[in-house]
Amino acid sequence: MLVAALAVGCAVQGLPFDKTTAPSGESVIYVYRPYHYAASLLRPPVTCGEDMARIGPGGYHTFIVPAGQKTECSVQWTETSDQVEIDGDKRVYYIREEIGWGVLSGHPHLDPVDADQANSEIHQCCVQEPPPS
Repeated sequence: MLVAALAVGCAVQGLPFDKTTAPSGESVIYVYRPYHYAASLLRPPVTCGEDMARIGPGGYHTFIVPAGQKTECSVQWTETSDQVEIDGDKRVYYIREEIGWGVLSGHPHLDPVDADQANSEIHQCCVQEPPPS
C-alpha cells in the first residue's frame, strides 16, 4: 500500500479533490500541501477561523468561514509560524502549505495562490484529509 502511495506521489490517502459549494453567506478556503518527500512526516496544525486540520503531503482540507469578515489562517510548528489574512469577500480562496527546513526542524509556510495555479496543483495529487478523530 505504501509503495502504491509513493508511486503516485501522495502520502495522504482519501478521495480525490472535490469542489465544495459554500452555504449562503460563507466562503471556502482550500489549504493544500503538494507532496514532497522532505518533511513528509510533519503535519503542523493549520487553523482558519475556528477550524483546525493537520494536512499531510498530498492532502488538502476545506475550511468554511463566514463571508464578510476577515479570517486569519495560521500554522505553527515548534518555534516558527506563518499566517495569511483572508479579506472576507465571499469567494473561493486557495492557500498552499509548504514545509521548508531550518537548522533543526521544519518551517511551515502558507502562500495564497491564484485559482488557475491552485486548480492545476490541487487536481494533480491532493486528496481530502479524513476528519480528525
